[in-house]
Amino acid sequence: MDKTGIAWKVALAFLLGAAVVFAAPVMGAHAWAADDNPIAGLKEAKVAFDITAGEPGRMLNILNTIDETREGFVKHGVTPRFVLAFRGPASLLTQTDLSRLKPEDRDAAAKVAAKLKQLRGAAGIERLDQCSIAMRGQKVDKAQVSPDVTVVENGWITLVGYQAKGYAYIAP
Repeated sequence: MDKTGIAWKVALAFLLGAAVVFAAPVMGAHAWAADDNPIAGLKEAKVAFDITAGEPGRMLNILNTIDETREGFVKHGVTPRFVLAFRGPASLLTQTDLSRLKPEDRDAAAKVAAKLKQLRGAAGIERLDQCSIAMRGQKVDKAQVSPDVTVVENGWITLVGYQAKGYAYIAP
């Protein structure tokens, strides 16, 4: 190939490369436009959280994240409609009897109790449900369940019901 042919190919490669470099931001913006605001047009956010964490620090982190999510929806003009469903080891943290917990977990468990109380009164939190089947498994007495939490017969049935009513299912 002669020098003119090679020069032509180099110039063409340069131009194509430049076109890609300069078009990428535009193409990228176009490709992401639909995802820039996934809640655009959303009036309400219906979510059922399936919470099983039995370690108080982890539970507190989950509850704080749910609350931050609730506040984020409100900030964006979306009405949150959250249900928090407690099952499994989380059942120990919906009770008022902290003596069943390790002494080193009691401070964090008290913070969980305070957060549950705060959430129960927060706009957008519809229910805090405790599965009675899980209570039996964890040997939690119904009389010891926080008054901020509603005991339901079967947490799975409750979660299926909420999903059938359009609630998104999240298991943190």
